[in-house]
Amino acid sequence: MTNIIRIAAALLIDPQGRTLLVRKRGTQAFMQPGGKIDAGETPQQALVRELHEELGLRVDPEHTEYLGLFSAPAANEPGFEVQAELFRVHSAEAVAPAAEIEEVLWLAAEQTPTFELAPLTRDLILPLYRQGLNVPR
Repeated sequence: MTNIIRIAAALLIDPQGRTLLVRKRGTQAFMQPGGKIDAGETPQQALVRELHEELGLRVDPEHTEYLGLFSAPAANEPGFEVQAELFRVHSAEAVAPAAEIEEVLWLAAEQTPTFELAPLTRDLILPLYRQGLNVPR
């Protein structure tokens, strides 16, 4: 049986159409902002809480768009699979790393990352982001 980590994650898009990636302290891989869903919390509530804790962002749950459930091997927990409830969030607010986040960076669709990416980000979310820019919202 696979060990599952349930998270809520944001495909956070700025006004220039770039997406935000974060790196947690003590790790190498960049990934979407977000985090574990606490008991009694909906994925949307977890997303709003995590974006505030990690980046100082205040997000209106009404302005999040559910994109689906995505699974991949966990980047930082060997033997675990991460199941991410993914939401698209558009924000013009400045972000600042807080809590366990050590580094943030904005990635444009045409940019090829030269740094390590979490499997979920690399294999599923960035391809979705690159094709999804043309999808009307």
